[in-house]
Amino acid sequence: MSSKHAPELPNRIADHGVIGDMRTLALVAMDGTIDFFCHPNIDSPTLFAGLLDPKNGGFFRLTAQGGTDERKHRQMYLPDTNILITRFLDNDGIGEVCDFMPVDGSGRIVRRAKAIMGAVTFELTIAPRPDYGRRAPVIQPIEGGFTVGWEGSNDIVYFYTRIPLEIDGENVHGTIQLAEDETCHVVFCPGRKDQPTVDDGYVAKVSSRTRDYWHEWVESGTYPTYWRDLVVRSALTLKLLTSSEYGSIAAAGTFGLPEVIGGERNWDYRFTWVRDAAFTLYSLSRLGYYDEAEAFVHFLMVRAVETGESGLQIMYGMDGSQNLPESDLDHLEGYFGSQPVRIGNEAYSQRQMDIYGEFMDAVYIASKARGKPAYSVWKKLSGILDWLCDNWQLPDKGIWESRGEPREYLSSRLMCWVALDRGLRIANDQSMPADIVRWRGQRDLIQQSILEEFWDPDIGAFTQFKGSKGLDAVVLLMPLVKFINPRDPMWTSTLKAVKRHLVHDCLVKRYINTEENHDGLDGEEGAFTICSFWYVEALARTGYVAEARLLFEKLHTYANHLGLYSEELSSAGDHLGNFPQGLTHLSLISAAIWLDRALNGDRQDPNHFEFQMLEDPDGVF
Repeated sequence: MSSKHAPELPNRIADHGVIGDMRTLALVAMDGTIDFFCHPNIDSPTLFAGLLDPKNGGFFRLTAQGGTDERKHRQMYLPDTNILITRFLDNDGIGEVCDFMPVDGSGRIVRRAKAIMGAVTFELTIAPRPDYGRRAPVIQPIEGGFTVGWEGSNDIVYFYTRIPLEIDGENVHGTIQLAEDETCHVVFCPGRKDQPTVDDGYVAKVSSRTRDYWHEWVESGTYPTYWRDLVVRSALTLKLLTSSEYGSIAAAGTFGLPEVIGGERNWDYRFTWVRDAAFTLYSLSRLGYYDEAEAFVHFLMVRAVETGESGLQIMYGMDGSQNLPESDLDHLEGYFGSQPVRIGNEAYSQRQMDIYGEFMDAVYIASKARGKPAYSVWKKLSGILDWLCDNWQLPDKGIWESRGEPREYLSSRLMCWVALDRGLRIANDQSMPADIVRWRGQRDLIQQSILEEFWDPDIGAFTQFKGSKGLDAVVLLMPLVKFINPRDPMWTSTLKAVKRHLVHDCLVKRYINTEENHDGLDGEEGAFTICSFWYVEALARTGYVAEARLLFEKLHTYANHLGLYSEELSSAGDHLGNFPQGLTHLSLISAAIWLDRALNGDRQDPNHFEFQMLEDPDGVF
């Protein structure tokens, strides 16, 4: 089902912007190609997946045709929105394509072409490949456009445009010349009879409403003085990963994009991880967004009632489904040959003890802003914490969901401490009934366990798991979650060990994959961007504010042209892993807020310390 109009190689991960409607999203490349789009939901099968296979995945391209060899492509967002503009610049003329998804529940993609200067010819090519490219499309012309159906499904989608079209088997092609200031549109519509008619008036109206929605959402938040634009873009990206229908939050927008080019680390991240979602809520709450936290807590409480004694599994489908079986799409060649291309994620069945801490931290933040939780919610939370008191020593797969042997990971032990600590804080602050003596006793035992059993005096650091000699960047969370004073000698020694073993300039590895801690997978992954921002925040909290600011600014140079990040970075600065990645953007927000407070001398945080540049006698920093 390949297309003669398909490119030979995929667009680079970094060469994309993202649009969405809090139900699904689409990636738009700098050449005007939508080459990743799941329909109707973010974790549904793809209709376009050219990013994973240019020949067989399908694409939806609207681009300026012809011009000189010096034509330039540029992308930008309308300020404080998720409305994307792709510009085609040439001495003979300037063309522009505006892309967005209305936030009215219609599930539509609106693409509006405009000749900005001179006459511009636009070329349209649509090569739908339903069900991850496993179904042949059936294309039928209709008045004002065409429909796409596929075997084995009653689903049907519509494309409306005034561009003259030619149907060529499984592909549709057309061209139109627009005079200066003239516009035309192409609108993708799910097959619903109750949707409004598509015409120029509709496009103008829905464009204005979408712009107003995003402006109002941004204006309702509170942003730092420094790096406001970067933080706003990260917040808008996180918002696109939330589900307006369910309250769930996707870890990333895509599946199958490799952590190692040509390797096997190609996962599906279109689900809601308790860990990632809770971290997301922490960052959004620090910007003043609490509705998302309430919606997610409700989502998880429904799941907790269904799941059993321990209360939670590590991830769910966006609709709350509990089974996410993993399979390979062997017919897709993968991003630059990276196979297998996986959908589903077997990690859903893992035990990860850290999720309780991340979840309780999110509940704690919500309770500080909105008051005590409902008694029915608190009763379930108390039951989870009671279970945790008896089970916090269980070995598991850790925060990075290793596919190696279960171990007693520092990340899990630390976040179990967070869970009981935040439960105690909620009980005390909100006068909620709880087994305070038991919770406090177990919390203190966990603290003692970490300080005595995970400390290695030979390397002067807390190690990845009990009995190991390896380092894990997750130690950077220790001062961030208020487990340890950032001036504690054990912590400053650990920070220096991280610098020696995991940090290269501003890029941070999450761990070194050795025989001792092998994660069960081949290949050496790139630098984890979330760990890089954790490192920046840890430096700032420890008092190395100038160093933290310099590394934060360096990390900005690794963002793509729109300020977006994937999961990892290669040594050459290439984006790796799924995109856009929620963990990266939420850690950017947290680091920016802390640095902003340090630089402004903010003393409103009751847990603040004096922000000054520390002397470093060993010259490590």
